Amino acid sequence: MKLTRHIHACVTIERDGTTIVIDPGTLTPNALDLLREADAVLVTHDHFDHFDADAVRTALEERPELHVYGPQTVIDALTESGSAAQTTAITDDTELAVGPIEVRAFAGLHGVIHPELNVHQNVTYLVDGTVLHPGDSYSAPGVPVDTLLLPTSGPWTVTAQAIDFVRAVAPRQSIPIHDAMLSDLGRMGADRMLGERGLTGVPMLPLQPGESVEL
Repeated sequence: MKLTRHIHACVTIERDGTTIVIDPGTLTPNALDLLREADAVLVTHDHFDHFDADAVRTALEERPELHVYGPQTVIDALTESGSAAQTTAITDDTELAVGPIEVRAFAGLHGVIHPELNVHQNVTYLVDGTVLHPGDSYSAPGVPVDTLLLPTSGPWTVTAQAIDFVRAVAPRQSIPIHDAMLSDLGRMGADRMLGERGLTGVPMLPLQPGESVEL
């Protein structure tokens, strides 16, 4: 299985000729290109940096075989344009399959930014029992995880919570994502605090946008 990291929170996962794209947001400039090559789209929540609604709508119109999974808020934004047959709302913990790739979806909530702001729906995805994409959440799913995609910046992130999250998930390795707000120095700081040399004891594998790793 090949995982390719893209800008911010977007990744693609490929196995046996099947491709899944997760969180193609507006901060990912090649989102539409990725959608045109995917068999399915997994969206964790409806924030713009994870969900480029216009790009997803365009891809659905161009490719009737494409299917999108996400929380109800994401599906509502798409079905308004008549794409209901190509979408599935994740409202509870569930299992699904995209070709040969099995996915477990865990329904939950977005990390708290401030008590005065509404808390959005957020779905965490475990792909093929290997890769966990938590979206904007530090909620551990309570199942074994090999590779954790670890959000390292954003208005909801807290370093102490991120450390506890990695410890709770206990993956073999982490790959930093959700880092468009960080400078190079900030990325180095995240590696130092959240990687093997820091307080988690878990090796961190930084990938550049477009870089892939075999899992």
